[in-house]
Amino acid sequence: QVRLVDSGGGLVQAGGSLRLSCVASGSIFRFNNMGWYRQAPGKQRELVATITSDGSTNYADSVKGRFTISRDNAKNTVFLLMNNLKPEDTAVYSCNLVMGFRIYWGQGTQVTVSS
Repeated sequence: QVRLVDSGGGLVQAGGSLRLSCVASGSIFRFNNMGWYRQAPGKQRELVATITSDGSTNYADSVKGRFTISRDNAKNTVFLLMNNLKPEDTAVYSCNLVMGFRIYWGQGTQVTVSS
């Protein structure tokens, strides 16, 4: 069974930084995609960034130049470094792992950016 545990959220002032982490455990295939999504109150969940097992990345336009996704394949961990945070970045951030047709999710971590 696959389990994802994400962490690193918190309260930060606008312009500040946070680093989220997500550790996957269980039967993890070598080739997979990992990513971060977020959901703000009253809004649909949206993609933030994704990264393939060979390091190819994709970002939402709203976070390009401010957020950086990375991963440590040996530790089945994905990171999201968030710089220059804005109040509109406030949301619950969840990591996911895609292996073939299976998708797994972390429990989510709250990020709150004050103005």
